[in-house]
Amino acid sequence: MSALATGNVIAPPPDAGAVGEEIHCLAGMLYPICRSITGQGVRDTLDILATCIPLERHSVATGERLFDWSVPKEWTIRDAFIKDCEGRRVVDFAASNLHVLNYSIPVHRRMPLAELKAHIFTLPDQPDLVPYRTSYYAERWGFCMAESRLRRLPEGVYEVCIDAELKDGRLDYGEYLHPGVTGREFLLSAHICHPSLANDNCSGLALLAMIARNLRGRRTRYGYRFLFAPGTIGALAWLSRNENHVPQIDHGLVVSCVGDGGGPTYKRSRRGNAYIDRVMAHLLAHHGAQAIIKDFSPYGYDERQFCSPGFDMPVGLFQHSAFATFPEYHTSADDMTFIHPQHLARAYRTIMDAIEIVEGDWTPLNLLPRGEPQLGRRGLYAALGGDTAGSSAAMAMLWVLNLADGGHSLLDMAERSGLHFKEISAAADLLRKHDLLAPASGSDIPLDQTSSA
Repeated sequence: MSALATGNVIAPPPDAGAVGEEIHCLAGMLYPICRSITGQGVRDTLDILATCIPLERHSVATGERLFDWSVPKEWTIRDAFIKDCEGRRVVDFAASNLHVLNYSIPVHRRMPLAELKAHIFTLPDQPDLVPYRTSYYAERWGFCMAESRLRRLPEGVYEVCIDAELKDGRLDYGEYLHPGVTGREFLLSAHICHPSLANDNCSGLALLAMIARNLRGRRTRYGYRFLFAPGTIGALAWLSRNENHVPQIDHGLVVSCVGDGGGPTYKRSRRGNAYIDRVMAHLLAHHGAQAIIKDFSPYGYDERQFCSPGFDMPVGLFQHSAFATFPEYHTSADDMTFIHPQHLARAYRTIMDAIEIVEGDWTPLNLLPRGEPQLGRRGLYAALGGDTAGSSAAMAMLWVLNLADGGHSLLDMAERSGLHFKEISAAADLLRKHDLLAPASGSDIPLDQTSSA
């Protein structure tokens, strides 16, 4: 395991870089695979993720209705190229799976360059990069290439071949549930449909797989459900089969683009003030000026499906750089050199901190509420002096005692005081051990603290 547990408290890994290296290594294993919303690439990806966690596999047949959608045909691609008049491959699927319009129908023809250009996608503003383009629900064929390469192609007749097929098959997705003791759940989801895009696909998949692995064997209040599904259609497939289960989910995060050095960025759920929105806003407030909080909008990743009005789930979107805001987005520049272990470790820590808040929040009651308890007599002020850390710890105790009226949770206190949840939680634990606090009616202390209650 990369993370250690002290009792049942989820603690950081012994080496902050170690977990980042593990996530980066797993992302590197996923990167070469040609993925789409259906097909062998998705199954190969699930096979790799299953080496980390015991995934439960699901499949949905072509044509099955998913609310207003239906599962499309399964796409298989074997090879694709554009050859010049001398038989040289000027575009080659074997060199990069981004070179083919994802979900392209088959074609094998000869045509002049002028006709071929209508089927080629480039990025004129980024002439040396290959774009990522798809055509999931409209049958057409095409190639993607660098604009600079296209400009150098001489006039002539070219052979184009996309050895692909669309046929009845299935859509696949995987999930893993780490069970909790309350029956309530936290959903964490990453899309599994993009091909070789390191940040906008592999980083989220690898990060969630490692978090799931490192939660195994730990006793938690919440169950943690990890979903690895194709974008949009996969989320709809899961929702269509789990409508009765949706009310059990109290918190949720969609995760992508967590391997770069931007942000972090959080997009609120449709509700805007869900508990997970407060948790992430609190954590990002302690990340410095780069952190960005965005209001919900019905455009983005699978939070759109989870937050659709028929479900209105408390699910937000967590990223480092927000999608479509960095120049590498959906291009060949989003490769393994773009993501780095230290950034993946930072994302890991942020989500684990969110889990710690969800697991560790409770509502205390001050047992000596008339005036301020004498903390010095109990040794709680001992040797604090003028030390900055000691002063912060003292302020955390004072805030907890003042707000512990049975109506404020630890997260409430952290938000109001401006102190980190970890400081408030540590202060509350210390005060409870000195018989100055007890759980308010209807509140339970965290599982990791029950042994010392």
